[in-house]
Amino acid sequence: MKVFIDANILVAVVNKEYPLYTYASRVLSWITANKHQPVTTSVSLAITFYFAEKKHGTASAKERIALMAGNLMIADCGKTEVLQAATEKKVKNFEDGLQYFAALNAGCSCIVTENVKDFYFAKIDALNAKDFLLKFYRR
Repeated sequence: MKVFIDANILVAVVNKEYPLYTYASRVLSWITANKHQPVTTSVSLAITFYFAEKKHGTASAKERIALMAGNLMIADCGKTEVLQAATEKKVKNFEDGLQYFAALNAGCSCIVTENVKDFYFAKIDALNAKDFLLKFYRR
């Protein structure tokens, strides 16, 4: 199973932002421990870097992003996804559209995000970290 990890989940892990860190880190651990594939985009990593740099400085933020990127599949977020996000009438927030179509085109089964309502148009499940764990952890 491929699971798309939104930027807010990555930021919580990189910056150890409680209380979300507790759930977000478990999501990533569960996915990798169960031989599933965590997926994100370069857009999500750029957003994560921005917040990590503010908290930890440039050098530490780069190290953290490099470590994280080594354990994630980076889905395409190119021309196809841009055109899909720009032309889908149901998409109101362009960045959410980019993330969604990158996840969909990469074959993800669901999106883990704390902004579930942002993916109201999605044809795949959007779950917050706690709900993802409740749904899959005991399987």
